[in-house]
Amino acid sequence: KGAFLTVKSDDIVNTMTIGWGSIGFMWQKPVLMVMVRYSRYTHELLQNAQDFSVSVPPAGELKKALAIAGTKSGRDIDKFKECSITAQAARSIDSPVIGECELFYECRLLYRQGMEPANLCPELRDKFYADDNYHVIYYGEITECYSK
Repeated sequence: KGAFLTVKSDDIVNTMTIGWGSIGFMWQKPVLMVMVRYSRYTHELLQNAQDFSVSVPPAGELKKALAIAGTKSGRDIDKFKECSITAQAARSIDSPVIGECELFYECRLLYRQGMEPANLCPELRDKFYADDNYHVIYYGEITECYSK
């Protein structure tokens, strides 16, 4: 379960596993919303990036890669090597997609917003943020969506 969120900032490329997100329309554009915790290396890269991709693996496949990309930091390891996955050029953005996946979203960053803890209901705050490691919410315009 999950997908790969990949970002390129300058010459640095990193990917991580995401399990949360949503697709909809905002500002008269198709938008993919993803959440990344402040503590993640991907968050650091997204601060300077203009885009990101989300690559969805075939159902039931790439479980080991998703586990590694979701638990190890790109600060410490080369996730592409460790996960045996390939960064492949995207069609419309600088950030690559994951070549072994089957569904791809390429997104241009439109808006980012850090969560405001005081605005979160206590039930969710207690369940998901007991350690105060909140998310930044990133809204990306879907510039391309395609499958293999």
